[in-house]
Amino acid sequence: MQRPRTALTIAGSDPTGGAGFQADLRTFHSMGVYGLSVPAVLTAQNTEGVHCVHELTADFVSEQMEVLLRDIRPDAVKTGMLYSSDTIQVIASKVGEYSLDRLVIDPVTVSSTGVMLVEEKGVEIIRDVLFPLAKVITPNIYEAGVFTGMEIISPDDMKGAAIKLKDLGPETVIITGGHLKDKAIDMLFDGEEFVFIENERLEGEFHGTGCVFSASITAGLALGYNAKEAFIKAKDFTYNAMRDSISVGIGMKLLYF
Repeated sequence: MQRPRTALTIAGSDPTGGAGFQADLRTFHSMGVYGLSVPAVLTAQNTEGVHCVHELTADFVSEQMEVLLRDIRPDAVKTGMLYSSDTIQVIASKVGEYSLDRLVIDPVTVSSTGVMLVEEKGVEIIRDVLFPLAKVITPNIYEAGVFTGMEIISPDDMKGAAIKLKDLGPETVIITGGHLKDKAIDMLFDGEEFVFIENERLEGEFHGTGCVFSASITAGLALGYNAKEAFIKAKDFTYNAMRDSISVGIGMKLLYF
């Protein structure tokens, strides 16, 4: 039997399974990729929001990665919620040590309910240390605003922010615009062209869309797609999962696939 393609997620835990590394693993499996995981932070949350965060030590995250990577080399890697600046530094070090070149950074900074999901100095370290290592970064418009200092309210603003983000070192910038006022538009910029994809805006609030989207891009890269191909497939995958979403709690809907 041929070895399956593998993808590693380094992210937070979400007990609902709608976001975090649990959602990443579900996404990898649905796309035919074997999922590996390194928890970086634990949370107490439900469909209404994040209630508290419990940081794992950077040394333990390092040990998890070291033991895993000595044995299995993933075809692609993504990061999600990391929280600790020390953990971010450890991850960057391991990515360099093991030459992990298909790296997707989902720069999680704040929850949809306003809870900070990264230390204040962690934003700077993600920008300065992780972005230059990334094949793809996938901020939403709020996160792109945090890293560029821009207010992003239109597709033209997305283009301006993408240019600034590209200058920080990633190979490809993808900004998700599901929170734009009038349209649901995602955009890719690789330094040469802008690619916009617009979908119908779906009614309701959805939990974990950024995690599922970045995980599906990671799975696409693991399967051998280039960034643009992975972007297009991830957009379809995430939209379909939102369309088929389910309400299992009293808060936001969970993507279903």
